[in-house]
Amino acid sequence: MAALTIRGVRKRFGTQEVLKGIDLQADSGEFLVLVGPSGCGKSTLLAIIAGLESANEGEIEIGDRVVTRIPPKDRDIAMVFQSYALYPTMTVRENMTFGMECRRIPKAQQAEALDRTAKLLQIEALLDRKPSQLSGGQRQRVAMGRALVRDPLLFLFDEPLSNLDAKLRVEMRMEIKQLHRRIGSTIVYVTHDQIEAMTMATRIAVMHQGEVQQYADPDTIYNRPANLFVARFMGAPPMNTVAARLANDGGALTAVIGAGRPDEIRLPLPEDVVATRAFLDREVVLGIRPEAIGEAERRYGADPRTSIAIDAPVEMTEPTGAETIVLMRMGGQQLLGRVAPDVRLAVDQPGRFAVDTRRICLFDPATDRLIA
Repeated sequence: MAALTIRGVRKRFGTQEVLKGIDLQADSGEFLVLVGPSGCGKSTLLAIIAGLESANEGEIEIGDRVVTRIPPKDRDIAMVFQSYALYPTMTVRENMTFGMECRRIPKAQQAEALDRTAKLLQIEALLDRKPSQLSGGQRQRVAMGRALVRDPLLFLFDEPLSNLDAKLRVEMRMEIKQLHRRIGSTIVYVTHDQIEAMTMATRIAVMHQGEVQQYADPDTIYNRPANLFVARFMGAPPMNTVAARLANDGGALTAVIGAGRPDEIRLPLPEDVVATRAFLDREVVLGIRPEAIGEAERRYGADPRTSIAIDAPVEMTEPTGAETIVLMRMGGQQLLGRVAPDVRLAVDQPGRFAVDTRRICLFDPATDRLIA
């Protein structure tokens, strides 16, 4: 059974259409992440799911109920806000039980829910403190606890980690993921951080200009992006996208970067990519992830047709500790690669790299859509 179904949702603010017909479905127990740049409509969509905004068209179904015109309090949802939204004059205990008090839940049931949730989030020692006495991470746990005591059908998270520092964001990301595994509830999570999306989601909806660009599992989103926007938005660093031309080299389909230049690069493509043959002798956009371009010693399989060694001048290096990001030039165009941290490359000198051609994606420059 689908825990959440969104059908044809449109939303306008004045003459501006911010959601342009959204269709999504999340199954029970899924962790759905809505990701995209600022202004793409993801927070508006979450507000419509919650009932805090009304759609101009379309409907929202939670469980087996259409809730489009049902008020938020009756939708069987719980929401965790970016700003925590804790009552400053109440203790943690009072913040977590306030909603149950309003619904006149018996005291014994409140105590049981509070005890269970406090242990789950490891905040038993904080119950008598007020929000001003808590760290950012502790406040976020309390905000999650206030949602968890309700045991709703659907949890909604609106950029809950954006106010935390980098180290705490990583810790809380892991905690939310482990929490989802333990409770098994359905979560809809909004973020602009693609790392959060990739590490937490079971499925990701990538949004841009009020439309869903791709809805798939993280592996598909990352390795087979539906269009150039997804390719360039997902990944840090993002996918390399460069102009190329498809040619026939003795019956083998080849992508040529910088065709006609002295430093042109010829990358043979897998033989089973039938769709690309329609683009023979035409311009395409070639996409390849930086990790598919590494030091020449790192060969990507024994077959020379899938691991091509290339000499390319190094324009810049960026050591990160775990690896080094390399900006190089191939066929007159800049590409990023990743090498091991102990590989020493000199700027303005040629380096030798291996390219894993199995990781190549091709896009139609006329439509930006994935060809293969």
